[in-house]
Amino acid sequence: MAQPWQTIDRVPTEAGLLELRMRGNRDFLITLGGQVLMNSMANRSEVALGQLACGHLRHSIQPFVLVGGLGMGFTLKAVLDTLPATARVVVAELNPVVLAWCRGPLAPLTGHAVADARVEVEVCDVAQLIHRYAKADAPHKLDAVVLDLYTGPYVRSHKQDDPLYGSTAINTARSALKAEGVFAVWGEDYDAGFAKRLAAGGFVSTHHRSGRGGSGHVIYLGRKGAGTDKATR
Repeated sequence: MAQPWQTIDRVPTEAGLLELRMRGNRDFLITLGGQVLMNSMANRSEVALGQLACGHLRHSIQPFVLVGGLGMGFTLKAVLDTLPATARVVVAELNPVVLAWCRGPLAPLTGHAVADARVEVEVCDVAQLIHRYAKADAPHKLDAVVLDLYTGPYVRSHKQDDPLYGSTAINTARSALKAEGVFAVWGEDYDAGFAKRLAAGGFVSTHHRSGRGGSGHVIYLGRKGAGTDKATR
């Protein structure tokens, strides 16, 4: 008989009750308003996202990557495993309790990825960080922006002013990237509108399914072409 789930922490948020549940030693769920957001036993798409987003940086000297959304830390671990020891990774996480979970009960799942010397975590909206690096006077630009948020692109994100997936946000992400930089986004299912906006925003756009047989979550990759934005470093 399967063991019952135990709630080991919970915190109210504007979107509902955020809970961490545990069963056994390594089986965890994060739920929001009773809906499962993440399962520690199903992380294939998160790992693929980190690998695909940073694969071109394996041999870079000092790559600089922004990860939006910490979750259980699987995307961060995949990013770290792909990057060299000289990399710098900034993680934007909206909920401080998620950071506490990744430093506490979830840490063994990723080999304590949050504690890696290359990692800096900011408790903030990732859109704010992207805007920071998009400024013309930003001292550094990014080699990759990796978004692993529980709401990926979908039909209602087609608005131009959607803060993460609209055309304005895509243009901002492009301005935050170095030449040849990558904008990588996790999605629950394929959204043709988002793929078109990536292409219209100056990215060479591709998408990848993480499941077998053409099913599963979607990873969008937008590669910025060299020379599309002069203010890169």
